[in-house]
Amino acid sequence: QVQLVESGGGLVQSGGSLRLSCAASGSAFSLYAMGWYRQAPGKQRELVATVTSGGSTSYANSVKGRFTISRDNAKKTMYLQMNSLKPEDTAVYYCKATLAVRDYWGQGTQVTVSS
Repeated sequence: QVQLVESGGGLVQSGGSLRLSCAASGSAFSLYAMGWYRQAPGKQRELVATVTSGGSTSYANSVKGRFTISRDNAKKTMYLQMNSLKPEDTAVYYCKATLAVRDYWGQGTQVTVSS
């Protein structure tokens, strides 16, 4: 089992940057597929970016070229570097870990982008 804690959210102006972190506890972090999701008020949770255990990445079209997902298995931490932020990026950002058929979620961190 793994526990996830997100950090790094906050208030930033449009065009600014933030880096989110997702720290994991437990063993076998390197085996987990990891991902960032977000949920804006009144909207469904949506996928932002994923990174596999092998390091392959994928992104939602809305964030391609602006966000970068990465992981440091030695630190048991996943990151999301967010550049050129837009007001529509405002949401609670969640990290998820998946191994086999089990998903684990963090508690979320708020990102607010002002125009």
